[in-house]
Amino acid sequence: MTKGGSMNFHVMTLFPEMIENIVGESILGRAINKGLINVNAVNIRDYTLDKHKKVDDYCYSGGAGMLMQVEPIHRCHNAISDKIGHKPRTIYVTPQGRTFTQKIAEELAKEEELVFLCGHYEGVDERALELVCTDFISIGDYVLTGGELPAVIMIDAISRLVPGVLNNTDSAVGESFTDGLLEHPQYTRPETYMDMKVPEILLSGHQAKIEQWKLEEALKRTKERRPELYEEYIRTHTLPKKTKLPE
Repeated sequence: MTKGGSMNFHVMTLFPEMIENIVGESILGRAINKGLINVNAVNIRDYTLDKHKKVDDYCYSGGAGMLMQVEPIHRCHNAISDKIGHKPRTIYVTPQGRTFTQKIAEELAKEEELVFLCGHYEGVDERALELVCTDFISIGDYVLTGGELPAVIMIDAISRLVPGVLNNTDSAVGESFTDGLLEHPQYTRPETYMDMKVPEILLSGHQAKIEQWKLEEALKRTKERRPELYEEYIRTHTLPKKTKLPE
């Protein structure tokens, strides 16, 4: 993303209100109001030539369910490309794609324009994917009714990396996955609740020891919950000499 510019998301969907209702709230809503990001929900039905706004038809291969047609998708994408002035990076939200990660979010955050294609029914005519898509990304190994929720999840993760979206400039740094570890436990007031106390080290004011505690707790939590991330981190990082590894 160019310095000082905004990040522009274009979502090709059959349910634009679904996108607009979600991104209009909380941090994303504030970012839109500040002009830091733009989310353009584009209704694919507006680009069908069918008088009944039909955008789907039966699969040639047979079987139950309908398939989204190539022409409305292609026409919709062309309209977005013409508005931008070039063919943008375009993501098809699909369980068949590579799994979305923080690293992919960081990669996509470098773009000025991103397009998401949200499928429905039994999917999308393969020719549409060949004509418009550059990336195929999944949010997990399961099937949803449509691509809108995965698209919003990715927009949220990417937007948090756009300068100015988060109030605290350090908030996007040191979180889960950013450095390869899950985030350490965190606490706020009161110091004691139902005999559960905030760890003494966090009240000590000794910043170096607090940072060491954070690292060791992050290592412990990662080993317990995501052992594959823990092994990768240990293999690729040099730890401070006094670091106690979890048993």
